[in-house]
Amino acid sequence: MPAMPPPVTHRILVVDDHRKIREPLATLLRRDGFDVLVADGARAMHLVLRHTAVDLVVLDVMLPDGDGFALCRDLRAAGGPPVILLTARGEPHDRVAGLNLGADDYVVKPFEPDELVARIHVVLRRAAPAARDDGTPSATEAAVPGRFAFGPWLLDEGTARLTHDDGRAVELSSTDLRLLGALVRRARAVVSREQLQELAGRAPHPGFERTIDRQVSRLRGKIEADPRQPVLLRTAWGDGYTLTVDAVAVAP
Repeated sequence: MPAMPPPVTHRILVVDDHRKIREPLATLLRRDGFDVLVADGARAMHLVLRHTAVDLVVLDVMLPDGDGFALCRDLRAAGGPPVILLTARGEPHDRVAGLNLGADDYVVKPFEPDELVARIHVVLRRAAPAARDDGTPSATEAAVPGRFAFGPWLLDEGTARLTHDDGRAVELSSTDLRLLGALVRRARAVVSREQLQELAGRAPHPGFERTIDRQVSRLRGKIEADPRQPVLLRTAWGDGYTLTVDAVAVAP
């Protein structure tokens, strides 16, 4: 009787224009229990992501119809899935550039397939960290949709929407939702940039503080009456950020 394959746990998108790399890697990942989709370029990648949710993207840096660094930056800015960059460019400044743009890992060709699979497992584990002893909610806990009233706002995580007391509705990106969800669950407490990075499913990397600062700035633009003089989401200098008002869980 043939052995049963391991259960599918995550969906991976492999983006590489070289068929001799793309297809064997997809086969290897399927044998490891992943649900795998493939794309041969930027256009095909966008088409897949438009219609299908994925848990991680393995992205070749040098594509015929797009720059992998720019694609990684755009995916992260939109709150997309974790990204592992795959490239023949192994110089230190290339690695730093990729990580600063939001890549979760950077693998240089030629690579050992088993090592890449191991790195994928590590990134996926980081995207759902276990609960912390310091009271910070885990990514799994933060992912349980809830409804919270804070200040003049009602956050509905199930619909990714903020509603103001005056009836205005604000759509949130997935990154906005993760950050705000972490902050409302620790209202009036200081949440460090490192904690926010981990709760957003990202491992700290060189320059991650600037990434968090930019994301918080965008979030302030949505919840503050005057983002230049924030009242609800304040900076705790040298420590992180704090939501300055109580957040109350609201029944559906």
